[in-house]
Amino acid sequence: MTVDERNDSDWIDETLERLSRSAFRSKFRLDSHDADYAQSKGPETLARHAHDMLRKRVGPAHPAKDGRQTPWRGHPVFTAQHATATCCRGCIEKWHGIPRGRALSDEELDRLANLVMTWISRQVASRHPRYRSPTLF
Repeated sequence: MTVDERNDSDWIDETLERLSRSAFRSKFRLDSHDADYAQSKGPETLARHAHDMLRKRVGPAHPAKDGRQTPWRGHPVFTAQHATATCCRGCIEKWHGIPRGRALSDEELDRLANLVMTWISRQVASRHPRYRSPTLF
């Protein structure tokens, strides 16, 4: 594990811990359909979905319908975005300190996608005991 990966891992753990103390953020869970979907698609496909959705929905400096662009359900990444405060630029600014009004960098998108994927992985592991692994499902 490189220094950047370790720092990113520490940031993810700290951020998920901080988000878990929010009554609103902590109420989100993958339902059985989304957990099964995540498991069936696998981490590579889901990571691609996460990157694509984040890039299109919150990546631009001024996303269309900002604050309302992420559905509440219908895909595991949508649920994860609400749980991880990556659902709109306002939440990203508040929780992750990335200001509105400029496009997210590739590095920021990668970091937020890794946060989303770690949350999904932990949710899948909690629903499917055989996948209780520190790595992505």
